Amino acid sequence: MPCERKPMRYGHSEGHTEVCFDDSGNFIVTCGNDGDVRIWESLDDDDPKFITVGEKAYSLALKNGKLVTASSNNTVQIHTFPDGDPDGILTRFTTNATHVTFNSSGSKVAAGSSDFMVKVVQVSDSSQQKTLRGHEAPVLSVSFDPKDDFLASASCDGSVVVWNIEEQTQVISWPLLQKTNDVSNAKSLCRLAFQPAATKFLAVPVETKVHLYERGSWDHVSSLSDDLLTQPINVVAWSPCGRFLAAGSVGGLLTVWDVNSKLCVERQKHEKGFTVCGLAWHPSGSQIAYTDTEGCLGLLDGFSTSPTDASNTSKQVPAKKVANEYDDLFDDDDERPMDEGLSDTNSPAKKPVAREEDDDDDDFLIPSTGRVRNRGVILDDENSLDAGSLKLGHNKLDDDGDADSAVVPAAPPPAALRPVYEGPLPTPPQKAFQPGSTPAHLTHRFMMWNSVGIVRGYNDEQDNAIDVEFHDTAVHHAMHLTNSLGHTVADISLEAVLLACPSTDELASKLQCLHFSSWDTNKEWMVDLPEGEDAKALCLGQGWAAVATSALMLRLFSVGGVQKEMFSLPGPVVCMAGHGEQLLVVYHRATGFDGEQALGVQLLQFSGRKRQLISGEPLPLSHRSYLSWLGFTAEGTPCFVDSDGVVRMLNRSLGNTWTPVCNTRETCKSKSDHYWVVGVHENPQQLRCIPCKGSRYPPTLPRPAVAILPFKLPLCQTSTEKGQMEEQFWRSVLFHNHYSFLSSSGYDISEEAQSQSQKEQQELLMKMFALSCKLEREFRCVELAEMMTQNVVTLAIRYASRSRRMALAQRLSEIALEKSNQMQGEEPEEQEEEPDYASIRRTPGYGQTELSGGRSSSRYPHEEKEEEQREDEPGEEEDGGDEMEAEEATESKKRVNPFSKEAASPVKPSLTPVGKVGRANPFKVSGSGKPSSSSGQPRMTNILDNMTASRKPAPFSGSAGRPNKAPVLKPLAPRPKSKTQSTLLQMTSSKAGNKKTQENTELAADQQRRPEPPAPASPAENTENQRPKTGFQLWLEENRKNIIADKPDLEETDVIKEAMTRFRTLSAEERLTWTERAKGATGEAEMKKRKRAEGGGGAEDETAEADENSTKKKKSLDPSSKLSAFAFNKS
Repeated sequence: MPCERKPMRYGHSEGHTEVCFDDSGNFIVTCGNDGDVRIWESLDDDDPKFITVGEKAYSLALKNGKLVTASSNNTVQIHTFPDGDPDGILTRFTTNATHVTFNSSGSKVAAGSSDFMVKVVQVSDSSQQKTLRGHEAPVLSVSFDPKDDFLASASCDGSVVVWNIEEQTQVISWPLLQKTNDVSNAKSLCRLAFQPAATKFLAVPVETKVHLYERGSWDHVSSLSDDLLTQPINVVAWSPCGRFLAAGSVGGLLTVWDVNSKLCVERQKHEKGFTVCGLAWHPSGSQIAYTDTEGCLGLLDGFSTSPTDASNTSKQVPAKKVANEYDDLFDDDDERPMDEGLSDTNSPAKKPVAREEDDDDDDFLIPSTGRVRNRGVILDDENSLDAGSLKLGHNKLDDDGDADSAVVPAAPPPAALRPVYEGPLPTPPQKAFQPGSTPAHLTHRFMMWNSVGIVRGYNDEQDNAIDVEFHDTAVHHAMHLTNSLGHTVADISLEAVLLACPSTDELASKLQCLHFSSWDTNKEWMVDLPEGEDAKALCLGQGWAAVATSALMLRLFSVGGVQKEMFSLPGPVVCMAGHGEQLLVVYHRATGFDGEQALGVQLLQFSGRKRQLISGEPLPLSHRSYLSWLGFTAEGTPCFVDSDGVVRMLNRSLGNTWTPVCNTRETCKSKSDHYWVVGVHENPQQLRCIPCKGSRYPPTLPRPAVAILPFKLPLCQTSTEKGQMEEQFWRSVLFHNHYSFLSSSGYDISEEAQSQSQKEQQELLMKMFALSCKLEREFRCVELAEMMTQNVVTLAIRYASRSRRMALAQRLSEIALEKSNQMQGEEPEEQEEEPDYASIRRTPGYGQTELSGGRSSSRYPHEEKEEEQREDEPGEEEDGGDEMEAEEATESKKRVNPFSKEAASPVKPSLTPVGKVGRANPFKVSGSGKPSSSSGQPRMTNILDNMTASRKPAPFSGSAGRPNKAPVLKPLAPRPKSKTQSTLLQMTSSKAGNKKTQENTELAADQQRRPEPPAPASPAENTENQRPKTGFQLWLEENRKNIIADKPDLEETDVIKEAMTRFRTLSAEERLTWTERAKGATGEAEMKKRKRAEGGGGAEDETAEADENSTKKKKSLDPSSKLSAFAFNKS
């Protein structure tokens, strides 16, 4: 009995939904939780007429142009159909009615209510009512006997009752159901039904079976069951001819039985496995409409239920011949009982008279798919059926004959053919799709929506076209393309638009690229795929395009059309995504079972040394879900979304594992609402998506609005203060991992943003430390201290000491010493490894920057070769911010980072070093020279201030004689960690030390605190005492007297703080002058100091001005001055 399952469509908001056909079968009528009755001309009706009947509509019935509804205002109303005009209130209850139904003639309506009562009302005169009392719980359903003598009802009290309508008495009651206190808690709605036409049976759904009771005697004559039914049956409906019974279950299984043969002749599964709660046959018997608890409407089409006696009698003889042939083949197995090996719970009702001469063999007829094979049941009695008899309508007997043979126990019904295999069933593999697109069957659809733009496809009677729109019109103006080739998949980037169409009988599958960023006049190219290959998925990266085909091939092209590498995929592609130099491919690695999709993922990187970062690892999806979106964050981290709304992101610092970062379902108000993801940003942390009411994807018109959702890691107990801080900390760690990857890939990143994220993380660690101290969890405190930077450990020591936890302070001081030794030990290693770092543009901080963060201001490599051929100027890192801007004016090549949201912004980011990990002070407002409020004494203030470092005087670790060649604007200058931290530790732990060391430490702290100039680098040897003085040191030596003269009562630390404040107020040019003097004229500065000491105050000021002017003159765009300064420094 082959039938076609049409795609379901959204009908009502989430909740109980019912469906029926009108008398002519021209309309499908539904009601739902939104209080509307909708009248559909067909399943494809995009604008159904609707009637609002109340806040909620619980049930409806339609006959003779009268529409009866049970609504939330405790009434049963009548409306005219199809006009929808109100026609009065039929009856009222003290609470809401749960089910209404017409009798066969349409003259009466029965209604069951949550107030335990059933009422039978005349439609023509609503005052003529009969009330049936006796149930002890809300009524689940009611059904009229076709002859109007009886009424059956099911209730939450567990009983199914047959009433005599005229006498208003109970005829019989069966305790069949599980007791509940309300309809909403009932396992099944138990929508029972009397057989029409023959009026022989009452069908009652009980658990996973349908019990058939004979009308009149009310004997239980048989049960209909199926092995695949594992969840309770919710609703049953008879075909208009009365021969077939359809059932919808809680698990979404739709089953149709031939009642005469007790055979299951059709099985269909709800496409999403939702509970079926409404079922109705078309008056012709050719269709079944069904609804689910999510408010969706579906249709099974293609049934044939008209009896054709002639065709059956003509086929009677061949059936017997086949029977004899099967007998000859399987004589040995005739003695086996039919249901041997099957569980008792799922086997059909045992036959009263056992047959010894079964003509067929179970093993031969086991269908592996769970669908009955069209071989027929081979029997030698008058009920023999051939293959055609399994299709509806091939009925050999008239209704009476059928009924007699089915009711009399002595005539054994044929046994149902059922599969013996009871394990998990294979999951249909999800089809290939384009992330950011809506389904291809829509006439108006999004072919792509990403962070660059939107591609819309139109395919209707008037037009077959594609519209391309860019979010930033500076990239390119909007385009309108005629879609003569029938393109179905698309992608869009800052360079091109890529389209592909499937193959036809005459034409091959084509790939078309509109390369609008090309500087020549030919902006378009097209390529035909080989015969037998269809483009299934495609994506664009920076300078390349990729297409995955039905032949399990992945082909790479340059954006200009040059064919590049190609390789085979391990399975059929599901989707792809590209970003910069990364390609992410998801494919079917195996067949999934029990609703699961078995997907694999590959991540390739094309920059420099091409490599595979993830090779065929399983993609972790939620239970029984499928992939719904795949892509990269704006910063280049792979992420994906599954159909359960869980967003997962790649955690590169934890061995390329996938971490759930958001569940969009938590913010949905209704189960039928979804969020359609269009983009992900790590900084700021934003999930950009479109809310879809009652659907999984948005319509093209009106233009959908993009919403922004926050991220939240699913940690335990996030309602507690500890859980909240842990979630914030690890989210910050995860969302700033991209700095490590970008730096290793050769992109410049913003150290200011990175240190800001470092500050956030360390502040959270310190808060968790304080909380653990308060809770007397000292071991936990030590665990937290292991994750802190050395500066914050020092603060933790002070906190522990002030809290009188000396044992904890002692352990923390050991950790601080260990961290100090670790940093000192790393410097020689970095010195040896420097050539390797330079060759792959990797920073010393790489691999330890998990706790870094901030907005990226990276630059992208346009022509790497030219950059690498130019020599780096050795003194470059010591120049101030203004000098760097001047240098940038002469540069023709820049690395533009498309991952940052400001990629197109004209602001020039300063070239700053990366990887100063673990040295930012989270407790100081940046730029403030005031002592932290948490410090009570000067020494503690000193420590806190030193922890605000964002820049450090880090010398190059290369030996003095080694030439240092690297790109002039190399994004990541290799640079070791400085010794500032160990100096600080020695100073604070010994609480002694000469004035010089203290000055150097404070000066280092100032360098850290100033964001303008990059960290100065010099090839000096790695000893503190031989390090050349910085510009601030020179300035401080010259102006110390003035400061002390102004404020004679300041202590040494306060003097340095005051000096820092004054030095910051200098103009950028003046600060640059001092930096120049510190770089190239150390010896001269010594001489000038002596002269100034002899000459007195006035001469000193004049000399300082003259020095500033002369240095300004020396400053030029020509790098030779810097080279000479570098050479002087070396000597």
